[in-house]
Amino acid sequence: MLKIKTRKQYMRGSRLIGLIAVLLMGSGVYLLSLVAAPTVAPLIAMKPIDVKALPTPQKSENRVIIPKIGVNIAFAPGEAALDRGAQWRYPERGNPEKGGNFIIAAHRFSIQPTPQSTIEKSPFYNIDKLAVSDKIVIDYDGARYGYEVEKVFDVKPNQIEIEAPSKESKLTLYSCELGGADAGRIVYVAKPLGLIALDSTQPKE
Repeated sequence: MLKIKTRKQYMRGSRLIGLIAVLLMGSGVYLLSLVAAPTVAPLIAMKPIDVKALPTPQKSENRVIIPKIGVNIAFAPGEAALDRGAQWRYPERGNPEKGGNFIIAAHRFSIQPTPQSTIEKSPFYNIDKLAVSDKIVIDYDGARYGYEVEKVFDVKPNQIEIEAPSKESKLTLYSCELGGADAGRIVYVAKPLGLIALDSTQPKE
């Protein structure tokens, strides 16, 4: 009986140590993100984009362009798209052509083995620099659409209403806070301005 009791105590101790290790690892990643963010920040360029200089939209690739903060990345459905740019969340709920709630999400800060790969995986790092009235450009299915930011706000991770279906045509753009997914999300809601003529930055009426 003594051996059985000792073995149980050993197993409990091992589980406790394992749990503590997991918690410490999680805390370490969180702290590392807070420490690394200011270090990598100066390396993340925020060069404004001249919309007139953009290449013609391609049907083969959809893109989200935020001229003010120098973002020009591909977007597609599925979580794997986050490794290449941005994720188009719930495509059935909206797109630039049909309206509805057109939802785009991308990483704010994703720690990678090298500074360069961290920059590439953190496309929305400077998204907090956007403000009401700033413009967003979407290349979708070979056409170019303009949007204007109307609202900026923060939500908790469980506030999924930002992704709810909508009869109103809008772009919902969001990303995690620098502290990670558990720290909340920064959200931008933009109204559609219509098609952008390829020889002008002004939307068609």
